Amino acid sequence: MEEKNKEEQEKSSFWKRRKDKLEEDKKAKSWLREWLDALVFAFVAAAILRALIFGSYKIPTPSMEQNLMVGDFLIVSNLTYGPRTPMGICVPFTQWCLPGVKLPSTRIPGFRDIERNDVIVFNVPHEIKPISQKTNYIKRAVAVAGDTLEIRDKMVYINGEREEYHEGLQRHYFLRMNERVRLSEAKIKSVGAGALQNVPGGKDIFIDYIGDDTYLVNLTKEAVEEIQAWPELDSLWLDMTEQGQTDRGYASTRSSYDFAKAFRSQDQFPPIVIPFKSQKIELTNENWYIYKDLIERYENNRLERKDGKIFINGEETNSYTIKQNYYFAMGDNRDNSEDSRFWGFIPKDHIIGNGFIVWYSHDKGVPRFDRVLKLIE
Repeated sequence: MEEKNKEEQEKSSFWKRRKDKLEEDKKAKSWLREWLDALVFAFVAAAILRALIFGSYKIPTPSMEQNLMVGDFLIVSNLTYGPRTPMGICVPFTQWCLPGVKLPSTRIPGFRDIERNDVIVFNVPHEIKPISQKTNYIKRAVAVAGDTLEIRDKMVYINGEREEYHEGLQRHYFLRMNERVRLSEAKIKSVGAGALQNVPGGKDIFIDYIGDDTYLVNLTKEAVEEIQAWPELDSLWLDMTEQGQTDRGYASTRSSYDFAKAFRSQDQFPPIVIPFKSQKIELTNENWYIYKDLIERYENNRLERKDGKIFINGEETNSYTIKQNYYFAMGDNRDNSEDSRFWGFIPKDHIIGNGFIVWYSHDKGVPRFDRVLKLIE
């Protein structure tokens, strides 16, 4: 009898232990599932926020210095100009999209249109890829749709007036010192000069000795004014391609950019109207390269020239009606920026958002605490 009771107790204990183990496994699975659900929800929510509300971008080049520095991390508002609906089936937080799949996309209304001098993030137009997979660039919108832009001796004019000055804009200058006076890097940096060349992982270059006591430097307006008061200064002038001359560096980009074939240098542009929706333009052999990419690539038409005649989608014509607004953007570091002067207009459907704030910054690994939470102007 006692043996029977003992056997029954052992069986009861076994089933109890088994039940407890199943309960523990159930709790573990429930805990794991809760975490997985939370992670999936966070991932989806973050993807929606990034696509529709704001994104984070890193500054990889010095084209916007001194306003935006290499190593700055930005928050970009997609809501300002209106977020774009998805253009393809893509993996969130990556540039990978399902090949060959293109979704009909539109732009949800934003708070306002792009305004002159806005700092904009966009998909660079000249790349041969689906729009959303093109490289993200950041520049300043110096002219908007309908503006007339002209560049005279490096100075930008919008609708006949000199562009509004903003702090941090830099240009290259030649600086000649008095005879036998040497310009040191420390001295040029003391006035806030920018780097002529940024060297990743190395020491940036701030002066380039040309000869005859003359140096090439990169200066803001404020630095120019301070240098002009130096007693050891002989003269200071812009590094510029004169009207009617061809800049060899600019001409070398023509193999990559059709737009550059319409001009002789980035320092001199005749007046051009920034294309706007419903604008009717007259096509000539002279302005062919200004509008070639716009008509052919951005607005998906077949464009040809035969025997001096222009054909769009097989029909001879000398006019075209623009389908969307366009913008002209330049870097604040004017002589270290490849921008609309080289590859042309930015279509509205390539616009991502408005640069809003620098949330973190570092200089080759060293944090720049003075730039954290700095508003972008």
